[in-house]
Amino acid sequence: MDITNVTEYEAIAKEKLPKMVYDYYASGAEDQWTLKENRNAFSRILFRPRILVDVSKIDMTTTVLGFKISMPIMIAPTAMQKMAHPEGEYATARAASAAGTIMTLSSWATSSVEEVASTGPGIRFFQLYVYKDRNVVAQLVRRAERAGFKAIALTVDTPRLGRREADIKNRFTLPPFLTLKNFEGLDLGKMDKTDDSGLASYVAGQVDRSLSWKDVQWLQTITSLPILVKGVLTAEDARLAVQAGAAGIIVSNHGARQLDYVPATIMALEEVVKASQGRVPVFLDGGVRRGTDVFKALALGASGIFIGRPVVFSLAADGEAGVRKVLQMLRDEFELTMALSGCRSLKEITRNHIVTDWDSPRVVPRL
Repeated sequence: MDITNVTEYEAIAKEKLPKMVYDYYASGAEDQWTLKENRNAFSRILFRPRILVDVSKIDMTTTVLGFKISMPIMIAPTAMQKMAHPEGEYATARAASAAGTIMTLSSWATSSVEEVASTGPGIRFFQLYVYKDRNVVAQLVRRAERAGFKAIALTVDTPRLGRREADIKNRFTLPPFLTLKNFEGLDLGKMDKTDDSGLASYVAGQVDRSLSWKDVQWLQTITSLPILVKGVLTAEDARLAVQAGAAGIIVSNHGARQLDYVPATIMALEEVVKASQGRVPVFLDGGVRRGTDVFKALALGASGIFIGRPVVFSLAADGEAGVRKVLQMLRDEFELTMALSGCRSLKEITRNHIVTDWDSPRVVPRL
């Protein structure tokens, strides 16, 4: 397969996958304005490269919650990966581990925390949806701990599922040969066929709409794992996340699948970074398809980024090898962007390396 960039995998996935599955992965909420904006916003940020810097050695390594990784590019939680490829989350876990980076496993994975742990060593986070039955939540968190997962990414933007019209049209449901493996033993692993989105009905029945900041504190009483709050888009919520004891923040609009007409995550990032005042690391997901996007996010204050759709599309196209290739291409592009911008390490990437269309006219310092 002659693939030269991350975006090319989407067309291959569209060809290979059943329409219901491709649409589930690809679509956003309602008018899909935010879906397009997540990508478009990156193109409104330009570089201010510094030249004649010795870039013969470039160090992309970083630490996330104390864990050393090879690059600031990690894997976001995406649900039901066995719909994309028979090896599903197993393949993704192996690819992440081979790349020396972090994989986040979705609550709604088609492989369990134990199965993913069995693929071998690797730093893994667990994404958590809070169910109405808190015993289910406590049990799941304990299993993730026992399986060696290192952090909980708590999704906070889904008291109800966003309106994804492709899923309604397709009457989306999990294919009969698959289950939500983490819930199998609790009789919560199957999704009923409905007249609209089977996932929306499942969420309405199981996920707790009353979730609030006090639950972030409750979670800390049942686990010693650090908690990342995933789904923050405002300074106000960033401050509350820090107050509530979050170990980190993920600026995310859920891949533009929840509330349409929220800003692109790259547009919301700086506000959240400023409000968190360096007290916790801030990460970003949504719309990252190029190494240049990674650099832009870091220049605006992110400690790292997570990719979602590129993982499921490359998984559909070429299994584990596809996911490995996506991580490698992003790594190579990011390294090249650093070199051409005159940055030898992540700490050398600064706000001065970019200009955005929302910056006031720049006063250039005189030498």
